[in-house]
Amino acid sequence: MDIHFLHQGDSEATIAGMGAELQALRLGGTDLLWTAGSLWPRHAPLLFPIVGALKADTLHHQGAAFHLPKHGFARDLAFTWLDRQATTCTLELRDDAHTGTMFPFPFCLRVVYILEQSALRMDLELHNPGAQALSASLGLHPAFRWPLVPAIPKAAHRLVFERDEPSPVRRLDARGLLAMEPRPTPIRGRNLPLDEDLFSEDALIFLEPNSQSLRLEATGGPAVTLSWEGFPHLGVWAKPEPGPTFLCLEPWDGYASPADWAGDFADKPGGFVVAPGATRHWRFSIGLEGPMACQQLSRPAPPPGNAGSPG
Repeated sequence: MDIHFLHQGDSEATIAGMGAELQALRLGGTDLLWTAGSLWPRHAPLLFPIVGALKADTLHHQGAAFHLPKHGFARDLAFTWLDRQATTCTLELRDDAHTGTMFPFPFCLRVVYILEQSALRMDLELHNPGAQALSASLGLHPAFRWPLVPAIPKAAHRLVFERDEPSPVRRLDARGLLAMEPRPTPIRGRNLPLDEDLFSEDALIFLEPNSQSLRLEATGGPAVTLSWEGFPHLGVWAKPEPGPTFLCLEPWDGYASPADWAGDFADKPGGFVVAPGATRHWRFSIGLEGPMACQQLSRPAPPPGNAGSPG
C-alpha cells in the first residue's frame, strides 16, 4: 500500500495515497482513530464531489445524466504525492477521463497534512481550472475510537460543543436522502451524551450549527478536540453496535439531496459553486487534551478567503 508516515515527538500519523485518507493518528501516545474493522472498513475517508447521496445516484447537468455513487469518488482514487516530509505531506487529485464519466467538471483538489506535537491539521483547497462554474460538495468523515479508552464505558462519553445548539437536527430516509421533517435536537445546551440509540436512524445532521469546534470526552479519560473552518454543516454517525466501535464526527460543506428535490446539480441545495479560475479553502484540526482538561477549545487560524458563491 502506498502510504506515508508523519512523526513528531510521540505523535504519529499515517496517510494513504489512496483517497488521501488519514489511516492512523497517535497524539501524545494515544491512538485516536478506528482501525477499519469488518463493521466499517474505512478510517477517515474524504467525501468529494458530493456528500451523502443523490436521488437514484444520478447527477443531472445540462440535460445529461451521470452515475455518481454516494459520497463521490475521491475516497476510492489514488492521489498524486506532491510533497512528503517528516511532519507534512501534500496530495492532489485532478479530473481525468474516468472522473468525467461521473462528474462533468474539471477540478484540482489538494490536501495538505501538517503534524504538530499535539495536533494534526488538514488544509484543503479546490481549484476550478475550467471555463465554467464548478458545482460540488466536500466533507470529512473521520472515525474516532469509541470508547477512547477501553476501561471507560461508551455511555460515559459525551460531545461538548463550542456554543449552545438549540436548532433541530435532520435525519436521512431509507434511500439515504435528507428527510424533510426536522427533529428536536438531543443536545442540551452544549452537551450531547452519547449512546448507541442516538444512531438507530443513521446520522444526526446539523445543517446550521453555531459551533466550529467541539470535544469528544469522558470522565477520567482524554478529550479529543476538533475545530474547523469553511464547513457550514456537521454530521455525527456511528454503527449502533455493542462493544468498542467508532464515532464519526464529520464537518461538511454540503449534504445529501433533500428527499423532495430534483433538478440540475448546479441548483442542488447543500453545495457550493467555485467560479472559473477561483479556489475554495477549508481547514480542519484534531487535537488531544489530558483527562478532563478544561481549557478553552482552540480554533485554527482562518484559511484564505473562500472564492465562489454558496450553492
